Amino acid sequence: MLKILDRYIIKTFFGPFFFIFSVLFFIFIVNIIWVQLGQFMGKGLSYWQILKLLFYLGVSVVSMVLPLTILLASIMSFGEFGERYELAAMKAAGISLTRVMTPLLGVATGLAIILYFFSNNISPDFQKKAKNMLFNIAQTKPALNFTPGQFIDQIPSYMVKFDKIYGDNGENIDGVFIHKKANTYENQQSIVAEKGKFVPAANKNFLKLVLYNGYVFEDTYAGKGDNVRQKQPDQAIKFDTLVSHFDISEIINKAIEKEQITDDYRFQSYNQVNETIARSKKENQQFFDNVGSEVLNQTNSVISYMDKGNKHKVAPKAQIKLDTVKGDKKLEMIYYSYNRLDNLKSTLESKKNEVNNNVKYFSKIVIYQQRIISYSVTCIIFFLIGASLGSIIRKGGMGLPVIIAIVIFIIFYVMNVGVENMSWSGKMNPYLAAWLPNFILFPFGIWMTYKALTDSQLFDAEKYKAFFKPVTRLFVKDKEHKRYQ
Repeated sequence: MLKILDRYIIKTFFGPFFFIFSVLFFIFIVNIIWVQLGQFMGKGLSYWQILKLLFYLGVSVVSMVLPLTILLASIMSFGEFGERYELAAMKAAGISLTRVMTPLLGVATGLAIILYFFSNNISPDFQKKAKNMLFNIAQTKPALNFTPGQFIDQIPSYMVKFDKIYGDNGENIDGVFIHKKANTYENQQSIVAEKGKFVPAANKNFLKLVLYNGYVFEDTYAGKGDNVRQKQPDQAIKFDTLVSHFDISEIINKAIEKEQITDDYRFQSYNQVNETIARSKKENQQFFDNVGSEVLNQTNSVISYMDKGNKHKVAPKAQIKLDTVKGDKKLEMIYYSYNRLDNLKSTLESKKNEVNNNVKYFSKIVIYQQRIISYSVTCIIFFLIGASLGSIIRKGGMGLPVIIAIVIFIIFYVMNVGVENMSWSGKMNPYLAAWLPNFILFPFGIWMTYKALTDSQLFDAEKYKAFFKPVTRLFVKDKEHKRYQ
């Protein structure tokens, strides 16, 4: 009987679980599309390439989607048990709430373990593919990457500049200059045009450009000697309309997922990040030692300049010696001392920025590594909170359970972002920052479980009305009933 009950409880849990996971995954993907839209739309990608890129980017959100899904699914499933009085029937049959929660606790633990292996072994590889794909998309589609007023060499063998780019898709250009980067055995050519327009080419390996009102400057001394080059007259051809095709197959045909970005810590597993952390610690220690020595040397230089001739004197005595100097020499010493102090201040500011950047980068590495495990633990904590809340409120469906789950997740997310920023600024240990939200929520989960096991009326409105009734009586007067008017 209990085995049948276990299957029923697990089946009830996975019903909303898959639905919620799909919805949340779609929401997070839409957010990614909104953020990354400008990087891959309008680049001539096929639908398959766009879908593949979105899949690569979407894999990274599983670590946030799964804990929230467990929280929502546990609240909804236990809320339905309570709403249909199934929890009451189980308790009447001698089955405790602990026994009801046990199979789903095992499921949540299994999902937490799966999330750990997913984040450790699968997610880094997909993040690497996504970053490389975005990088290569930006490199392999130069037609829409022109910047007005700047020379661009993205088209192979050409240097181009457009004074103005406009139109709905940036297809219209003004002030065109195109120079062919020819070698000794090729003719030199430059094109200047008043305006032009990008037109879709029949062959995607070519970039088609229609130019209006311009000149083609070209020579024909390819392969000839310098003496012939000096005698060769320049040629200028005026045109009203000129159609040019630029071969970009060299970059279009690149493997779009060629691995060019390989040194990011987000592409590494837990053990590999350990090596990165050790290397970062060593580099930071060396950097801090160098900074300390440099600043100390500058400080000693300032002090020794202000206290010339007596190395045994301390800084306060330097003022006494300075007072004995008269005239322009005293002003000169003050001027040069001020300059050295100002240089020392500038050095300290620049080194402070470098130290902050090193601390931030080190914190990012540590937090990323620890969250591989901490998010898995979050799954279990969210289950304890969700199952307890569901059994207390006894409401299923998408109403109150969803609101409560979203509030809890927002609190968790805000804590994550807050401690992360504190760690980046060096105000908190990164190891503590990665685990602090769990440390805060775990006692709350234990307390909620205790309340559920003791049948607490935590969300009973009448209980709170009775508690605050003595206070409300002070502000509300009882109305007397009149029998007759």
